[in-house]
Amino acid sequence: MPRCLLNRRLIAALLLLLTSAGAQAAGVPIPHGTLELISENQSIAPGQQFYLGLHFQLEKDWHIYWVNPGDSGQPPRVAWRLPTGFTAGEMEWPAPRRMGTSSIVDFGYHDEVTLLVPMHAPAGLAAQQPARLIAEVKVLVCREMCIPGKAQVSLALSVKSQPPAPDARTRELFTATRKSLPRPAPAGWKFSAEDAKDSFVLTANIGQQVTQAVFFPLAESQMENAAPQVLQPAPAGFRLTLKKSDRLLKPIDRLKGVLVLSGERAYRIDVPLSTAGVARIDHGIGIQPGLSFEEGQE
Repeated sequence: MPRCLLNRRLIAALLLLLTSAGAQAAGVPIPHGTLELISENQSIAPGQQFYLGLHFQLEKDWHIYWVNPGDSGQPPRVAWRLPTGFTAGEMEWPAPRRMGTSSIVDFGYHDEVTLLVPMHAPAGLAAQQPARLIAEVKVLVCREMCIPGKAQVSLALSVKSQPPAPDARTRELFTATRKSLPRPAPAGWKFSAEDAKDSFVLTANIGQQVTQAVFFPLAESQMENAAPQVLQPAPAGFRLTLKKSDRLLKPIDRLKGVLVLSGERAYRIDVPLSTAGVARIDHGIGIQPGLSFEEGQE
């Protein structure tokens, strides 16, 4: 083989290895995956809100957990180390999936997921040097077994007085993640919830028949997660029966969580509970925008 051709092939192979190494270096290793702290914008402006994302990429069949992990597991926990005057908002969680067996069901994410975090920069922030934001993350990654992990991820963003430009590298990821966030139920939809001894019954009037519905409770130990959710379609909605958990030790006043319709559309609901035979109607809007179920911090 001519030496010049061999050299070109060696150079191409070296560039491929460097490119691959650079792509892998973008994420910090966690058990069976990587974690990266990403920004929606290329810079930040004094006194303005901006969004960061914790982007998890997982090996095939491994998963992490939603804010309510279900029958086992633990959601990611984050402790922020921020420059003076910066504040972190509550984590925004995409709609989860049901995972598990006939006896144990968990709520979480396979493959990859981005958890969004709103941040606020102080008004007096000077445009001198980049602001470094650091997240210390504890995560439980599971398949047949669970492995705890922790990672420190950081990001340095320049400070500019003009409106920040979106980061082209992360734009599509933030757009896709926002589409997967549960949204407020439309104002015209009507919900009622009934405490019927051994179950909760959620009834919805949304103006159209529903043939697929899954409810994810916000709080743990309220429902038997592995029990079938019995759906009764109605001309203008549905009736969904949810078995109570044996670990529910005292009555609850409201049914809060995420309702996924037709396998893709997710809505936040917060419905007052009535006792059997006493109907109460609510719009089902009670959780603030962004699905801020709990603080994503320790």
